[in-house]
Amino acid sequence: MRFDAITCKNNRLIVIDQRALPLELKKIEARNIKDVYDYIKTLAVRGAPAIGVFAAYGLLIGVKKIKTDDKAQFFKKLTRLACYLKKSRPTAVNLSWALDRMLKAAYENRVKSLREIKTELLRQAEAIHKEDRLMCETIGRNGAMLIKKYDRILTYCNAGFLATGGIGTALAVIYKANKLRKDIKVYACETRPLLQGARLTTWELKRKGVDVTLICDNMAAAVMKQGKINKVIVGADRISQNGDTANKIGTYSLAILAKAHNIPFYVAAPSSTVDLSLKDGSQITIEERSPEEIKKISGVCIAPAGVKAYNPAFDVTPADFITAIITEKGIFKKPYIKSLNP
Repeated sequence: MRFDAITCKNNRLIVIDQRALPLELKKIEARNIKDVYDYIKTLAVRGAPAIGVFAAYGLLIGVKKIKTDDKAQFFKKLTRLACYLKKSRPTAVNLSWALDRMLKAAYENRVKSLREIKTELLRQAEAIHKEDRLMCETIGRNGAMLIKKYDRILTYCNAGFLATGGIGTALAVIYKANKLRKDIKVYACETRPLLQGARLTTWELKRKGVDVTLICDNMAAAVMKQGKINKVIVGADRISQNGDTANKIGTYSLAILAKAHNIPFYVAAPSSTVDLSLKDGSQITIEERSPEEIKKISGVCIAPAGVKAYNPAFDVTPADFITAIITEKGIFKKPYIKSLNP
C-alpha cells in the first residue's frame, strides 16, 4: 500500500496532517505561504527531506500571490518569501537547501520572462521531489546490504515515507530488508515529547507488514541488555563535515547505549542533509520548542501548572558513536571528514 505524504497537482499542495495520526488519516491543503510556514512549524509536515520538498512546493504557492510585472520587484518578493520559510525550523538543513536551490533556479533564468521563470520554479520543485523519491530508494538498497537475516533493529522518531518525499531514509532500509524476506523485527521507541515513534513509525510499519514492537524511550538499555537488539538505524536532520549528526532529541542517548552494548549504530540520510559548511556538530543550530509540548500530551496536562520545562527538539550525536552513514551515494565510514567530503 502506497501513501504519498506530499502531493502537488493542479496548483494544489496537499499533505498528510501528521498531527492527526494515528487516530485519523487526514489531508490538509496549504493555500498560502502562511499555511506553508505554519504546517512546518507545527509539525503537520516534519522530517528533514519532507520539509525540503514541501518548502519547494510551498514557495510556488507564495509565488502565485506575487502580483507584479516588474522583474526586480518579483525577485525581491521571491527572496523575502524564501527567507520567511527558512525561519520556520532552523535545524533541518534540507529546508534551506531546497529553498536556496529554488532561488538559484530563478536567478539563473532571470533573463527570461516572469512566466518562464515561474515555469522553471515548478520544474525545479518537481525535480526536488522526484530526486528525493529516487534517493530514498537508493538509500534503502544501500542500507539493506548491512541487514542480515533475523536482525533485530531499533529505530527512533520517524524516518519513513511520512518524513520524506519517497519511502523514507532509516525506514527505507527496513522496508527494503523486509521485502528481501530477511525476517527482521523492529523495535520503535515512542520518542518523547511528541511521540513520533509511537504515533507515526508504528503506523507506517504496520501498514507495510513489518513486525514492529513499540517500547518506551527509557526501555532501550534494558532491551539491548536482553539481547533483543543487534542494530540501531536512525535518520538525520543535519550532518556536519566530520560526521557529527543532529537528529531528534534522544538519539545521542541511544548512540551511547549502543556503544556500551557493542551494537552498530547507523545513520541513514540523503546527501543533501550533509552540511559541508559546518566543521562539526557544535555549529549546528538546535531548535528549542515550546515547553507546553513536554507538559501536555494530546492537550492533557501531565505536569503542575507553572512548572518550568526545557524542550530542545534535537541533539547531536558525535561521529565517534556512528558506525556508518548511509546515503544514496554509498555507505560512508570513519573518518567522515575524508569519506563524506568530495
